[in-house]
Amino acid sequence: MAQLEYLLDSCVNSKVMKKQLSIIIVIAVAFTSCLRLDSQFFNVEKLTEYKLDDYTGERELKDMPATYGVADSMVHLFSLLSDDDGDRQTIYAIYLGDTARIATDTVLVYCHGNKFHMDLYWNRAKLLAHTGGLHRYGVLMMDYRGYGMSTGTTTESGMRADVNTCMNWLKDHGLTSDRTIIYGYSLGSAPSTSLAADPQALAPAKLILEAPFASAETMVQDAAVAALPVSYFTNVELDNAETIKRVEQPLCWIHGINDDFLRIDTHGEVVYFNHTGAFKEAHRIPEAVHNNVPAVMGYDTYLSVVGEFVRK
Repeated sequence: MAQLEYLLDSCVNSKVMKKQLSIIIVIAVAFTSCLRLDSQFFNVEKLTEYKLDDYTGERELKDMPATYGVADSMVHLFSLLSDDDGDRQTIYAIYLGDTARIATDTVLVYCHGNKFHMDLYWNRAKLLAHTGGLHRYGVLMMDYRGYGMSTGTTTESGMRADVNTCMNWLKDHGLTSDRTIIYGYSLGSAPSTSLAADPQALAPAKLILEAPFASAETMVQDAAVAALPVSYFTNVELDNAETIKRVEQPLCWIHGINDDFLRIDTHGEVVYFNHTGAFKEAHRIPEAVHNNVPAVMGYDTYLSVVGEFVRK
């Protein structure tokens, strides 16, 4: 069973032929009913401390120039108690900027992808802190329950609760809905889209989605051609393609054309076209894959796209 799971994981995250994956799935079905894809959605790694700039493990945008750094005095790591219908967990978040200015600043609430923890995405958060110039806008990033130092087990509703808890913290510090921008990358597109469609603590004024997925069902269908029920592989019901239909806020969508994890045609394009709000803009990035869109665009160009959308 362990070998089958290893092979499946390799197939889902590489360009192995779908036919090969289908064969693996059929063999797995013949011998067991425990094969799951849930780990593909919530790929957690625990930490005992956040190292940020000193982190030496896997990191996105690892070659980002030091000119996009942030002073230690503008980095605030803190924890919050997040309650998901009685499931209370401690989650960790980082605010980049001057907390005394939250009452007047615009803030980007950044929801990261499905891998590991905030150290992996630290360069992305620092880059966003340079939108429109260093600290023109605040940036808040969090680890969902189960990720990094955050306690508990990751769930769909738990992610929404965790992001909403962070938005409530911002509200307590003076942030208002008209100055709230929510940014979802990959897995983070789920709580971002959900909280734009059905606001809780704050109603985000705008939504940015980078490499969003359409649905859990589409991920399974993209990974295999075997005619098997999606419920056999995962209980996850995330469905951005449907939720985005209720989003009225302006949308900025960014996706790598060569994304081999969440295909632009079956995922990003579907989400984008299903948005029926008053305004939306699309940025299809040639040659970019799933995790290098800002680098392929060029960091200044990426910041310009994000900044211009925020200011519209």
